[in-house]
Amino acid sequence: MQPALNATVYIVDDDASVRDALAWLLRSRHLPSETFAGGEEFDRFLREGFVPREPCCLLLDVRMPGTSGLALFEQLIARGLAAVMPVIFLTGHADVPTAVEAVKRGAFDFCEKPFSDNALVDRIEQAVQQSARVLAEQRQSRQIQSRLGELTDRERDVMRLVVEGLPNKLIADQLDISVRTVEVHRSRVFDKMEVKSAVELANLLRNS
Repeated sequence: MQPALNATVYIVDDDASVRDALAWLLRSRHLPSETFAGGEEFDRFLREGFVPREPCCLLLDVRMPGTSGLALFEQLIARGLAAVMPVIFLTGHADVPTAVEAVKRGAFDFCEKPFSDNALVDRIEQAVQQSARVLAEQRQSRQIQSRLGELTDRERDVMRLVVEGLPNKLIADQLDISVRTVEVHRSRVFDKMEVKSAVELANLLRNS
C-alpha cells in the first residue's frame, strides 16, 4: 500500500534515539515526519492552532514523563482529532494491556517494542490512508452543508418530501402549492445540491 500524498507522521517520544530512528526509517520509506520530545511539546503544537488539512498519523509513546501518551490521546479525542489523526501507540511489554484499552477507545493500533520496521511502516501507511478517507468525508460533509445553506425554506420543504418518495402531486397537496411550482422547486433543489435524481439526493443527505 502506498502512503497518501503530502502525508505527515508525527512522532512523540521522550527518547531522542527512538525519535531519530523512527524519523530515519520513515525517510527511507519516503514518509515525511515531525518529531516532538514529549506530550507537552506536542500539546503546544496543537494549541497553536494546528488543524489537519492533509493525511497524517501519530506515533505516540505510552510512557513519558509529564503528559503521558494516554493523557495526550484523551486530549486528541476531546478535540475531535483522533479520527483524522490515527494514533499508533509505541509500547513496552508491560504496557500492552493499557495499549489494548486505548485501541478500544479509538486508537488505530499499538506496536510493541522492539517492533518490526516493516510491520510498523505497513500500519503507518494504513493509518495514513484512513486519515485520507476521514478528511475526504469531512470535506464532502462541508460541501453538502454549504449546498444546503443555499436552499430556501420552501425548497427545503420540497426536498424533504422528495426524499420521502412522494410524487409531485402529493407534494403539491401537502404544501398547498401547484404541481408546476413543485416542479420548479424540485429542479432548483437538484441543481443546488448537484444531483440528478431523488435517489442520488437521498444518498447524498445520508452521507452528510
